[in-house]
Amino acid sequence: MKTKVKNKFNNKAFRWILLLVGVTAILSLTGINVYMLYDIRHNMEDGEEKRQVALLEEIVDKVRDQVYSPFRGFNKLELEPIEYTVKEDGAFPAQVQEKIMGAAQSPLFDGIYYTPEGVDPCIDNTQIYAFNYRDNSLNLTSDYPSTICDGVGLARTKARIELNSFDYRWNTNTEFDAHRTMNIGFINLKENRVIGYLTATMNREYIINDVIAPYLDAYFDSTKTNTVVWLYDWANDNVLATNNEGITYDADLVETRLRFGRMFDNWNLKIGFKGSQVASMYGDTFIKNIVVLGFAVLLLLGALFFMFFASQKERELYQRQAGFLANVTHELKTPLAVMQAAGENIADGRVTEPSRLQQYGNHIYNESVRLRRMIEKLLDVAKTDSGQTMLKAAPHEINDLVRAYVQQNRDYIEQKGFKFTFKPAVVSALIMVDLDSIETILNNLTENAIKYSADKKAIRIVVETETDLARIHVKDAGIGIPKKHLKNIFKKFYRVEDSLNAKTKGHGLGLSIVHNLMELNAGKISVKSEVGIGTTFTLEFPILVREEKTLKASKNRIISGENTVESTEYV
Repeated sequence: MKTKVKNKFNNKAFRWILLLVGVTAILSLTGINVYMLYDIRHNMEDGEEKRQVALLEEIVDKVRDQVYSPFRGFNKLELEPIEYTVKEDGAFPAQVQEKIMGAAQSPLFDGIYYTPEGVDPCIDNTQIYAFNYRDNSLNLTSDYPSTICDGVGLARTKARIELNSFDYRWNTNTEFDAHRTMNIGFINLKENRVIGYLTATMNREYIINDVIAPYLDAYFDSTKTNTVVWLYDWANDNVLATNNEGITYDADLVETRLRFGRMFDNWNLKIGFKGSQVASMYGDTFIKNIVVLGFAVLLLLGALFFMFFASQKERELYQRQAGFLANVTHELKTPLAVMQAAGENIADGRVTEPSRLQQYGNHIYNESVRLRRMIEKLLDVAKTDSGQTMLKAAPHEINDLVRAYVQQNRDYIEQKGFKFTFKPAVVSALIMVDLDSIETILNNLTENAIKYSADKKAIRIVVETETDLARIHVKDAGIGIPKKHLKNIFKKFYRVEDSLNAKTKGHGLGLSIVHNLMELNAGKISVKSEVGIGTTFTLEFPILVREEKTLKASKNRIISGENTVESTEYV
């Protein structure tokens, strides 16, 4: 006894220690997560400027790539024939024409012009070549944009070529004139001299409104971020484009700026925050994170407590199973011992009187029935647990079904000293059930009534039908079931332990088997009980067909010993 008490105490202590460790772990994880949230905020603030700069750099790269794209491949062309074809044919070589055609048709550029080496476009009435993409021709003209002359791009291109002393890897040298023109120097590498210069005038409005502005909107959506970006012309102190028209340019808000590099010299991309973007993001998400984290903590705690109490339930189930095995072992031995003793007395010839022989025979019969029913119950449990229960459902008339059971079991129930009555339904009905299942269900319910009845011994089965449902009521006048136990009586191994049934043997299996079989037969079972009055189990089945039958009432009195069984039958 001391060992059992000690083990029980140790098990409880161990469970509480596990629960405490689990709660401590969850609280620790919660603290770590809160700290990580603050650390994330700090890291976000430190990395915000780098992230924005990276986005701006990506925009710059895309814009530069878009502007350069029509002219890619010039460096790999043989440029020596240019001066000859221009003078003789008034056109570029075919390969050069193909490249220039893409630039001439691009909305990025207003026009394409060619200035031969030695020609100064800044002198009045000087003629240079204008490229006509419609007929792939070069035409001398003095009507060309002033930006070709007054810009610095052409001059810078010439200067860079001279400073390199013709030490070029490629045939060209490219230079931008402060967002107004793009200039390409054509170089004859074999002769180390310049052939001429190609000038493409920029479509300033298109580049601002159709290239840069869409990138700003796409990368810095004003509806989703507090970040504001301005395309700023510092030479003219003017904002050319922005992702948020509602925010006025303020130099104090600017966190960083970025130039395009050898391109659009007067333009900067500047970025700032309307307040702190990180603080705003953190303020919006911190509470949400805390709520989610709190919910997760509660969920984990709930799961932990559930596991804890589930283990308690498993322990109780284990104890009930252990008690069940002990009881079953004892109860199986008892009828076997009685049958063995009776058989030995008969076999040895010690019992010869007819009355004694009948008495011993009755003992053997009753104990064998008892033993059979215990074995059948165990088999039913094993089948339902393993999912091996095989049903042979078929339509059956409910009155006939119950009547057959009553007739087969009347003698057995009467021998137990019970008054047994049966009242069929006035209107008959067909139900789809398995015969073996119905027999097992009614056996368990009647045995339950027999087991838990006191002085008033009566069992009544009543059949009722409605439009869609058929009901079988199994009523007794026994000791009843306390209300607090009603929700658990269909659980396996569950027994009502109180002073009223303390001496009643049972395994807590019968009602569990009934519940499972009812579900397999698409039925439902319910119970009503009152302590000291009795218990009623109700079986419900869906009706297949309702059939009107001729009512024939008869009172049948069957005399068995001192008990009279009254049955009202309807045919």
